[in-house]
Amino acid sequence: MNDDRPAVRLGEALGEPGETLAVAESCTGGLLGSTITGVAGSSGYFVGGVISYTERTKRQLLAVSRESLERHGAVSETVASAMARHIRDETGADWGVSTTGYAGPTSGDPDTPVGTVYIGIAYAGSDDRDPYATVEHHRFEGDRTAVKERIVEQALRSALGEIESVG
Repeated sequence: MNDDRPAVRLGEALGEPGETLAVAESCTGGLLGSTITGVAGSSGYFVGGVISYTERTKRQLLAVSRESLERHGAVSETVASAMARHIRDETGADWGVSTTGYAGPTSGDPDTPVGTVYIGIAYAGSDDRDPYATVEHHRFEGDRTAVKERIVEQALRSALGEIESVG
């Protein structure tokens, strides 16, 4: 039976070239890593992750600068990119994926509504491909649980799309 769940497809895409992935999560609180490790064989490509739920842990564990946090806020393209690049580099993974956003029920920023998320994806590069990082901005509706689940599904799909585009 063919399993088309994004986490399974992601593992297949990483396993084919023997690449690895690490995650830096904020608003998903470990759900992304848990979903990835819910797939049998994930230890062959998933190297681990960091849950950086506060600005302090983003600075301490993911080297996000105080200036970036002050200037752009924890829920921003700049911070998502920094998180993805740092987790990729510090773990030695080929790919880094980050999530930072507001799952609800409140946002902490009157200008940024609940359901807002930035998903960062960073690639280490290869012999014929330069390293890069990209960030997507999304907004999801629903309660806290639904928003977190949608963020994880989108992060998996986005990472899969990037991996397939490089492969």
